[in-house]
Amino acid sequence: MRKILILFFALLLTSTCFAQVKVQYLLTENAINPISIDAINPRLSWQLNAGDKRGVMQTAYEVKVSSLGKGAQEVWKTGKVMSDQSMYITYKGKPLAAGKKYVWQVRIWDNTGKATTWSEPASWQMGLLTPGDWKAKWITPGFSEDSVNRPSPLFRKGFSLTKKVRSAMAYITSHGLYEAQINGHRVGDAFLTPGWTSFNKRLQYQVYDVTNLLQPGANAVGATLGSGWYRGYFGYDPKPNLYGKDIALLFQMEVTYTDGTTETITTDESWKSSTGPVRFAEIYYGATIDDRMQQKSWSTANFDDKSWSGVTVKDFAKDILIATYNEPVKKHEVFKPVNIFKTPKGEQVIDFGQNLVGWVQMKVKGKAGDTIKISHAEVIDKPGNFYTENLRTARSQDIYILKGGEEETFEPQFTWQGFRYIKVEGYPGDLKPENFTAVSLYSDMKPAGTFSCSNPLLNQLQHNIQWGQKGNFLDVPTDCPQRDERLGWTGDAQVFSRTASYNMNVHNFFTKWLKDVAADQYPSGSIPFVIPNVLRAGRGEMGGSTGWADVSTIIPWNMYLAYGDKQILENQYSSMKAWVKYMQDKSKNDLWNTGNHFGDWLFYSVNDDTDGSSAITNKYLIAQCFYAYSTQLMINTAKVLGKKDDEAYYTDLLAKIKKAYIGEYVTPNGLISSDTQTAYVLALEFDMLPENLRQQAAQRLVNNISRYGNHLTTGFLGTPYLCHVLSRFGHADVAYRLLLQETYPSWLYPVKMGATTIWERWDGIRTDGSFEAPSMNSYNHYAYGAIGDWMYRVIAGIDTKEDAPGYKQIIIKPTIGGNLDNVAADYETNYGKVSSHWKLDISNLLLDVEIPANTTATIYIPGNSNSTILESGKAVATVPGIKVGEAADGYVALNVGSGVYHFSTARQ
Repeated sequence: MRKILILFFALLLTSTCFAQVKVQYLLTENAINPISIDAINPRLSWQLNAGDKRGVMQTAYEVKVSSLGKGAQEVWKTGKVMSDQSMYITYKGKPLAAGKKYVWQVRIWDNTGKATTWSEPASWQMGLLTPGDWKAKWITPGFSEDSVNRPSPLFRKGFSLTKKVRSAMAYITSHGLYEAQINGHRVGDAFLTPGWTSFNKRLQYQVYDVTNLLQPGANAVGATLGSGWYRGYFGYDPKPNLYGKDIALLFQMEVTYTDGTTETITTDESWKSSTGPVRFAEIYYGATIDDRMQQKSWSTANFDDKSWSGVTVKDFAKDILIATYNEPVKKHEVFKPVNIFKTPKGEQVIDFGQNLVGWVQMKVKGKAGDTIKISHAEVIDKPGNFYTENLRTARSQDIYILKGGEEETFEPQFTWQGFRYIKVEGYPGDLKPENFTAVSLYSDMKPAGTFSCSNPLLNQLQHNIQWGQKGNFLDVPTDCPQRDERLGWTGDAQVFSRTASYNMNVHNFFTKWLKDVAADQYPSGSIPFVIPNVLRAGRGEMGGSTGWADVSTIIPWNMYLAYGDKQILENQYSSMKAWVKYMQDKSKNDLWNTGNHFGDWLFYSVNDDTDGSSAITNKYLIAQCFYAYSTQLMINTAKVLGKKDDEAYYTDLLAKIKKAYIGEYVTPNGLISSDTQTAYVLALEFDMLPENLRQQAAQRLVNNISRYGNHLTTGFLGTPYLCHVLSRFGHADVAYRLLLQETYPSWLYPVKMGATTIWERWDGIRTDGSFEAPSMNSYNHYAYGAIGDWMYRVIAGIDTKEDAPGYKQIIIKPTIGGNLDNVAADYETNYGKVSSHWKLDISNLLLDVEIPANTTATIYIPGNSNSTILESGKAVATVPGIKVGEAADGYVALNVGSGVYHFSTARQ
C-alpha cells in the first residue's frame, strides 16, 4: 500500500510539473544577456511556456533586479503588477552604472491565479554611457601610409597582469573596420565591425568578454584595421575618404581582479604600429594578402616590436559613440563545390550551387611568391564563360601570395563578395573540392519564419527570397551585394520590410538603421536615396523620391505591427512628421506633382513599344498615393502615441490629399488616368477611391492582368501590394494565377531559369539565355521578394491585429487555392511560435494551428457553417475555450486562447 501511495504522489508531482507554466526566454532590449546596453532605462521581456495547456494568459508579473560585483544590491523590485504585459517592461529602479552587470528574474501569475516559480536568472551589462567613461585615446599609425594601396595597419601593446582576473571587458571601435586579438586569439566572432552607420553622427562600439583570453603575467593585445566604409572607395563613381582620410583605433579594456580592484588598458601613446599581410582591402575590389609579410605571433606577449613604429594620438570625437544593439555580421552556412569545370575560354571555374554573399576559404601548398587570383561571378554567360560585366567597376577579386612550404589557408579580410561561381588563376595543381569552401556572411538575425507547400517551385521561390535577404542584410539593408553599389537603398528596404520580418527577426536590425534614416534626413525633411547617405558630397539634396523616402513612415509602422514596439514609433516620430511636411511644402492645392522620382522602378516595358504595351504609370500619380499613405500612417502613429491634435490634423490633411487625387487622376466612372496595374493597385491598397468606385477598379485591375495573359507588369512600388489587393477584393484566384505564372514576367520565371536568389529584373536572363544590360542587372536583389509577405499572411494566413500588434492578438485566415494540397508556415513571435498548417485530403480541409501563451487568436475556417467543423474530432461548438462566431465572407470565425488545435471541415 505504501508503495502504491508513493507511486501515486510521484505521478501527481510529475503531472503537476508538466502542467506548470514556466517563464523563459528573458530578453533585455530584445537581446539575450547583452553586454553593451547604453539605455539608462532598459526594457525587459519574456515568454511563457505553457506546455500543452490551452488558454493560458498572464494576469500579473513581478520583476526583481540586482547588481553584481562590488557593492552588489537589489536595485529594483516591482512587487506584484496586475498586467498581461510581457514585452518591453521599462526598468524604473536605481540609476544604472556604466560597465556594471545586473541580474534579473521574473515570475508571473496566470489566469487561474497560480504563480510560477522565479525564472532562471538573466543578465545585462551596461556599456559606457558618457564620453567621460572613455579613458582610451584615439590612435592612428605612426608611419607614413602607402597612399595608393593603403595596407592594413597593425596596432599592438604588451601589458602585465599581476593578480588573478575575475572578469575583463573590452570596448572597441574604429575609423574603418577592425579585427582584434589578445594573446594570439581572435576577439569575438563578428566581422566588418564596427558596422556601418552615419559615421559623422553615430559610431558604434562593440563590447567583448575577454576574460578567457587573458593569462597571468605578460599579455598582449593587437588590432588590424581596414579602410571599409569609412575611407574606402565607395558609392557611385567610387571615391575614397567619404567620412575621413584617417584610419584609427579606440580600445579600452576594463579588468576586474578577484580582490575587487580594477585596472584599465587603453589605446594611448605607448602602442606600436606596423603593417602585415593585408596589402590591400577594398569592399568593391577585394583583398590582396601576401603571406610572406606575416609577422608571426605579433599579438602575443613574446613578440619583439622594437622595429615597429609608434602611434599618433588624435582627438577624434567620442560624443558620437553608441552601443551596438543590432546583430553583428557573422559567418553562417558553408558550401562545397558542386561542379569544377573549364569554360570554352579555358577558365578554371568552381560552382558552389548557391548565389551567396561572403567569401571563399582556400587551402593551398606551393612555392614562395606563387600568386593565386580568385574572381567572383553570379552567372555563367550563354556560351558558358565566366561573366562579370554586371559587376561594373567592382573588381571583386582576391589575390593571395604564398610564403611557401607548408599548406596555407587563405580568406580575405575587410571585404566581401556576392557570387555563385569563382574563377581561379595561378593555383598550383588541380582544383579539388576539399580545398575550396564558400562561407556565407550576414547579420546574425535569428530565423523567424518558415514556409513550405506542395508546389516545389513556390518552395524554391521562398528559398530565393530568404537567400536574397541573407545576402543583402549585411549590417544595413543593401540593394545588391556584388557590384559597385551595395548601398542602403531606401525604396528596396521599405517594400521588403514586412516580408523581412517574417523570415528573420529584424527588430534590432531595422531599429538601428532607422536611426540613421533620421540622422541623415535633410533639414528640408527630404530623405536621401540611400542610408547611410554616401551620395551627398557636393551634390546637394539627393533624395525625396516617392516610395523611397516613405521609408521614414512605412518601416517604423511595419516594425510596430511585427513587434508591437511603440518605442520605434516614438524614436522616429519627428522624422516621420518632417517627411510628410516636406511633401506638403512641395504640394500646391494638396497635389504633389513636382520633383524627380524613380516611379514604379523596373516595371514591365517593351523595346520599340509601338502599341503602348509598356506599363508606364505617371510618377506624380504614384507620388500622390504615397503622400496619402504616409499621411495615413501619421494618423495611425499619432493615435498609438496619444497625440490627438496631430491625429486630427493629419486626418483633415488626408481628406484633402485624396480629394486632390480624385480631381486630377480619376474620371467620374472610375477610370484612372494611368490605366496600369500599379495605378489600380496603389489606389486600392491606399484607399484613394471612394467606396462606390473600388470594386469596379478591382475589376479593371483584373481585366488588365488578363490583357497581359495573366502576367504582372508592376515594378518595385506596385509589386508588393498586387496580390494583397486582388485577394482583398475577392480575386484571390487571380492572385494565385499571377504567383504561379511561370513565364516572363513573373515570380517563377527566374525560378524556372535556375535562380537561387531574387533578381533585380524580371528577366535578368532572357528566354534565349542572353542577359539584360550589365549596367543594372543584379542577380541578388530582394525587392521583388516582397511577395513573401502575401505567402505568409494570405496563403498560410498568419497575421496580427493592428490594434493588438506584435501578435498579441493573432489572425489565422488561410486562403485555399492555387491547386495547392498543403501549406505549412511557422513564425516565431515575441510570445512564441505561431503555426498554420493546412492540408486537403479527398473530402476534408485539415488545419493545424498553434497559438503561443499570453495571446489570443481569431481563426477563420473556410466554410459557410460551423456544423461540419471539428476540433480534435469533436464538434467545434462543444469544445471548451472556443467561441464560435457567425459565418461571413466564406469563413467561420473562431475565437481561441493559446494552445495547439486540430481542425477539420468539409472541403468547399
